Amino acid sequence: MAVKLKIISLGGLNEIGKNLTVYEYGSDIMIVDCGLGFPDDDMYGVDIVIPDVTYLVKNQSRIRGIVLTHGHEDHIGGIPYVLREISAPIYATPLTAGLIHLKLSEHRLASKTKMEVVKAGDTIRLGCFRVELIHINHSIPDAVSLAIKTPVGMIIHTGDFKVDTTPISGGMIDLARFGELGNRGVLALLSDSTNVEKQGYSTSERKVGERFDELFRGCMQRILVTTFASNVHRIQQVINYAAKYGRRVAVTGRSMENIMKVSTGLGCMSVPDKLLVELNHVKNLPPEQVVIITTGSQGEEMSALHRIAFSEHRQVEIKPGDRILISASAVPGNEKTISRVIDELFRRGADVIYDKHSDLHVSGHAYQEELKMMLALTKPKFFIPVHGEHRQLSTHAKIAAQMGINRKNILISDIGVVVEMTENSMTRNGTVPSGRVLVDGSAGEIGSVVLRDRKHLAQDGMLIVIVNISSEDGGVISGPDLITRGFIYVKESEELMRDLKDVVLNTLSNYTNRKGADLAALKNSIKTTLSSYLFRKTRRNPMILPVISEI
Repeated sequence: MAVKLKIISLGGLNEIGKNLTVYEYGSDIMIVDCGLGFPDDDMYGVDIVIPDVTYLVKNQSRIRGIVLTHGHEDHIGGIPYVLREISAPIYATPLTAGLIHLKLSEHRLASKTKMEVVKAGDTIRLGCFRVELIHINHSIPDAVSLAIKTPVGMIIHTGDFKVDTTPISGGMIDLARFGELGNRGVLALLSDSTNVEKQGYSTSERKVGERFDELFRGCMQRILVTTFASNVHRIQQVINYAAKYGRRVAVTGRSMENIMKVSTGLGCMSVPDKLLVELNHVKNLPPEQVVIITTGSQGEEMSALHRIAFSEHRQVEIKPGDRILISASAVPGNEKTISRVIDELFRRGADVIYDKHSDLHVSGHAYQEELKMMLALTKPKFFIPVHGEHRQLSTHAKIAAQMGINRKNILISDIGVVVEMTENSMTRNGTVPSGRVLVDGSAGEIGSVVLRDRKHLAQDGMLIVIVNISSEDGGVISGPDLITRGFIYVKESEELMRDLKDVVLNTLSNYTNRKGADLAALKNSIKTTLSSYLFRKTRRNPMILPVISEI
């Protein structure tokens, strides 16, 4: 029986984020990307979401390496957590490797991890796989697509990409190489679907620079710019126009400081001498000579921009007339937090330029015509859309069919599904353990039970019942005392509290008449009777915690 290539996505399908794709053939496994996702609104206290790598843990001995396409969090953010479960060498381009080294150092894993720095044009051998890195355009330097030569044929994994004919640095995407591979024969294409719903072509990063030029020119006030810390090209343009108009640049926000340190050290960013100034020296400069680059483009509560907006920043205070440029789009789910920050900045008299019509942001992901171009150049036999929610994957599949790919050769997969491929076939064949692992920064990984309890507490609050009973006959010595949190205000509900005490006393009375009953049975009885009574009376179902002590 012929060995088949297996392609298994443990993240990044039917969702945005936590991208992780497994390629498996015989005794060899290679991993592409290892990202994180951000929590939904109902994931109380959860900081990040990472893929479930149970399958990789079980197959540790077969893993040959992890290849990373670029340095965004949804592609590298899960590495410090996953490397606690598995061991594998990492292959990354210079900027991506620099960012990972920072993460691993913070988690005290740098010395335990083998990392090899590679560049576009290089080829990596991982068991039976030969992986060629192809230069592409994205919103971070050193991004690459992967051409994976397998025993059954060539697979192209695009990663996140766009076609930028006038990039800030690094040159245009290597379309010629994609065309060469297409002419030789591509078995399957796995392509970025993020912006598949947008018609036409994406806008060049230089368009943002033109808008910066307009907004810097003639401005006599301080300028504050916020963008994604990883958008090195955007930061470079801010620096360029600050230099052009005689402004000094200060930086605030840990992630922004880190990315500038790494990117300047690697030559991915160029900063003129004496342009940068310490943040606490900004107050000594006239406003027309100041630019502050800050984190917080998504309105994150602990970010520098949020603290500035709400007067919680030690070194920066908003002054009437300050020009604030929000050079980023809202990640779905962050719209409300960003709006709060913008409102507060307006309230303090700032001139905030932020909406999507301001030309202050362009996407790093290909639009429809660019995705069609990738399909036309590579001419794949099979097509699997990746990196998107289901509507995006479905739309991309329809476009592939319009481009002439046989509908039977197009497959929309899902997390955990095993896609098996030969030179002539592509089918689903079962699943592997998969899902999401929730990480609370202080407590580490948390399970579904903890999350369920947090939701319960958030929705209905808590009722604690405290009783001391006799160890001899089960009689009540003291209590019951009732404590509520997030349920009712006791002073306004004295009658209900009296009724609840009566319910508890009745339950305790029944307990004393039952021989052999234990504390666990009593606690369950109190929870059941109180829960039933409260739902009848209030249509609420608080978490009930009986605390019973035998004396």
